[in-house]
Amino acid sequence: MREFKRTDRVADQLQKELAVLIQREVKDPRLGMVTVSGVEVSRDLGYADVYVTLLGEQDAERIKENLAVLKRAAGFLRSQIARRIKLRHVPELRFHYDESVVRGQRLSSLIDEAVESDRSRHDEDAPDDGERG
Repeated sequence: MREFKRTDRVADQLQKELAVLIQREVKDPRLGMVTVSGVEVSRDLGYADVYVTLLGEQDAERIKENLAVLKRAAGFLRSQIARRIKLRHVPELRFHYDESVVRGQRLSSLIDEAVESDRSRHDEDAPDDGERG
C-alpha cells in the first residue's frame, strides 16, 4: 500500500508553487492578500481546484473580483508552473474561495461568547462570602 498518491504529491507541489507565484508574479493591483489554502487535483491530473482565502476580505464583491483576477491569470500561472515542475501535462487551474477559515473564525467567536456568557451566569449565581448567615 502506498503512503501518498501521486495526485496528493502533485497537489502539494502545486500549492507551494502557486503561493509563491501569486504573491510575486501576479501584478494586478486589484488582487488582495491571497493565501492558497489547498489544492485538489483530479485523478487524471487534468484539473486542479485551487482554494484561496483573502486576508481581511469578506465582502462578496471583492471576493468575486479577486477570483476573476486569478481566473484571468490562470494561463500565465499554468505556464510558470510548467517551467518549475516537471509534469507531462500541467493541470488546468480552477480557483475557488475557501470559506472554511472564515467559518472557523465565526464558530470560534461564538464558542468564546458562549463560554463567557456561561461564566458570567455562573458568577451571578454563586453566593458572596459576606452573605452567609
